[in-house]
Amino acid sequence: MNVLKVAAQSKPTAVAGAVAGLIREEGRAELQAIGAGAVNQAIKAIAISRSYLSPQHLDVVCVPTFMEVEINHSQRTGLRLVVQRWDYDQVHSIAEAPTGAERHWADQEPQPQVEAS
Repeated sequence: MNVLKVAAQSKPTAVAGAVAGLIREEGRAELQAIGAGAVNQAIKAIAISRSYLSPQHLDVVCVPTFMEVEINHSQRTGLRLVVQRWDYDQVHSIAEAPTGAERHWADQEPQPQVEAS
């Protein structure tokens, strides 16, 4: 299994293409990101990869976990993002269904803003 190491400078579209290719070929991709910028690029890449896969009626689910790595003799915590092929219709029904918080928010009347004195 190839691990895609994502940096803050990584282009999300390029990473998305790699993710989509691995999903098509192997059904699974693994990304590693250390730092907020790298995690941001990795998450954007996963979102973009969904649009690359949808014409083939493929979709993905992502499972994030923490990992420890040593860089320059220092322990760093990063994110390991396992992306797995998932049933297209099931993912779309989950993605389109509003959560309890969203339903609750939509049912509420807007509240006036109160400034603290």
